[in-house]
Order: sequence, then structure tokens, then C-alpha cells
Amino acid sequence: MGSISEKIRYVGVNDLKKVIFEGMWPLPFGVSYNSYLVMDEKVALVDTVEADFAAVFMENLRRELGDRKVDYLIVNHMEPDHSSLISLIRETWPDVRIVGNAKTLPMIKGYYGISDNVAAVKEGESISLGESTLTFYMAPMVHWPETMVTWFNEEKTLFSGDAFGTFGAVDGDITDSGAGLLGCSDSAGNTFEAFNEEMVRYYSNIVGKYGQTVQAAMKKLSSLDIKRICSTHGPVWERHIPEVLSCYDRLSRYEGEKGVCIVYASMYGNTARAAKALSAALTERGVAHSIHNLCTGNVSYAYRDAFRYNTIIAGAPTYNNDIFPPVYNFMYGISARLLKNRHFASFGSFTWAGASVKLMNEMAAKLGFDIISEGLSFPQAYSPDKCDMSALADRIVSVL
Repeated sequence: MGSISEKIRYVGVNDLKKVIFEGMWPLPFGVSYNSYLVMDEKVALVDTVEADFAAVFMENLRRELGDRKVDYLIVNHMEPDHSSLISLIRETWPDVRIVGNAKTLPMIKGYYGISDNVAAVKEGESISLGESTLTFYMAPMVHWPETMVTWFNEEKTLFSGDAFGTFGAVDGDITDSGAGLLGCSDSAGNTFEAFNEEMVRYYSNIVGKYGQTVQAAMKKLSSLDIKRICSTHGPVWERHIPEVLSCYDRLSRYEGEKGVCIVYASMYGNTARAAKALSAALTERGVAHSIHNLCTGNVSYAYRDAFRYNTIIAGAPTYNNDIFPPVYNFMYGISARLLKNRHFASFGSFTWAGASVKLMNEMAAKLGFDIISEGLSFPQAYSPDKCDMSALADRIVSVL
């Protein structure tokens, strides 16, 4: 997987050991940490990888470098899964010049105690490697304040940091001409389709709050004739750049496709029965939807589908005169991600006093959601006459 072009070499790694990313998000297909060399009269290394992979990373570097050295280390993003081997690079090549921006350098000092032979580049500033030129554009809050991207003009290549990245380790060729999703039997063929769900999940879980700044960055970069995107996670995009840009544009505008994300949590099964009745009714009507039990499933997938679909239906019993915590946490999570432009309805059981439906509607209203129903709050056991999910399904169909 080493050679991307004559001057760009891939030196990243796959992580198949980690099962939870950032302590929260499942990794059923692993994750890649991507790092790149740009080789000319001088050599630039763009980002590093996670510390646990130091030995493999150095082996990859030496294979591509031979007896050459790294002259510049470009730090597009300071999250430790990309920056944690900065000290090792400095120890290996003491003269390496570390390039970041004004917000990067204090983080390098704070994390790694390095403050010498560093350079803070400004918007649009460039460095020359010989015949190759690297130009830097700031992309603050995509998704940290120091984030920037690096543009290799001669090869029309964007080193984009975490932007346009995905969960999932890369199988085979690192470029989307032949990349597959490692461990996924359905990944052969269209690389974008293979990684699409993991791209949406990555965006919704990690970047989702920053739609406005993603839009600003995409507008800034729109004048570039991008022929290759080298992200820090997932494949190198060459064939599927229009699809990737379109996906990020839609997600960052909070534009959902027609469909329904049903989320629910249930203590004794009554709210669960209502959720499954709604799912069955939507299936009968041919409505695309997903259903997530927040008691047993990781909320990562519910966030993915809340960003994917234009309608969210939430079910929670009343618990201590409030929303049952798994669903409250989901509602808080989509609020924290500033999700908008969604239809919304709620349902849930109670025993002696119902409050969850009213409170879920209030949370949705604060997000500006279109509340399509006053909600279905039913006492004690579920039954269709207490909680008419067929009528709610018809209402959903009417607004999709």
C-alpha cells in the first residue's frame, strides 16, 4: 500500500485491536491512522499515527525513505491518534522542522514539551520541497481549533486531516480504486458504498456539532481543483471525490434523506412493543427506517441514522417523572450536535404519571424540529387501542 504516486507514499497503519474509539464509539471494522510522505528534494511527513503503532510506523517510514531523512513534519491536527509520535520523529531526525499554525504550537509544547525548531504558518502560506509546493489553509473547528489542511498543488492533492475520514480499517489498496473495508464481506466493488455507513457514523459521532465550520471550510476549498483527498482515516479518495464531497456537504447542512430513525428504551417491554409496532407499520408502508434499542445498542448507530434520515421518532417510558435515561442521553446528544431540520414525534408508557413525551417534545422544540404529533403517552401495558402506531405511521408518510 506504500505508493500513491511517484511523490506521495502511504506510511499509515491499520488498528484492529481497539474496539472502542475515543472511549465511546464501536469499531467493528477497526480504524486506520493515515500518514503520508511527500518526497522531492526535501521530504515532508504529513501527520503521524497512534503511539501503540510506533514500531510498524517506523518500519513503514524506513521502507519508503531508505537512507533519506524527514525534513518537515506537517501537523494538520493535534489529536493524539495523529500526533502522538511527534517526539519519536524529533528523536529520530533531530533537525526535522515541525510545521503547524499559531494554535498548534502551544498544543505541541503542552503534549510533548517541544518548542524548538517549530514554524507557525499562516493562511495561504507555502513551503517548497523542490519542485513540489505545499500550501496551508486553516480549517478551525473541523473539528479542533488548530485544524488545518495541506494542499499539494502539483498533484492537486488535499491532505485533509480528519475531514472526509471514516471509521474502518482499509483492506488492500489504500486508494479507492481497490480499497475494501477490512473484515466486511460486502466491501468488494464500490469503495464509497463500502465505507459510506462508517463515514456517516464517523461524521455524526465526532464532527456532527461543527456543521457551520465544515461548510465554511468546504466553501474556502471549493476553488481548488481537487483530484485526490488524503484523509487521516479511511481510504485515499480519487474515484469517488464527488460522492465524498456531496456526503459531507449534506451532513454539514443537516439535510436528511427521506426515512425514519426510531430510537427507544424500555424497562419492562411496553415501550419496546410500541416501537416494534411502529417499525412494522412503516415496513407495511414501504418507508425506509432503522430502529435502535438504546438499552442494548451503542448510541453511535442511533446518531448515525439521526443524521441520515429526516425524521426521528423517540420512545421512552416516564422514569422518576422524567425521560428514561438512555433516551434522555440520546436527546441530549443530538442537541449537543446542533442537529436540525428534522420531523419529530415521541411515545412512551407510564404507570401513574406521564411526563416523558412532553419532555421529549420540549427538547425537540428547542432544536427547531417539526413536531408532527403531540405524542402518544399510554398508561401501563401497551395495546394498539392505547397507542395507535398505524395512525402515527400515516402521519409520518404524510410529511416525508
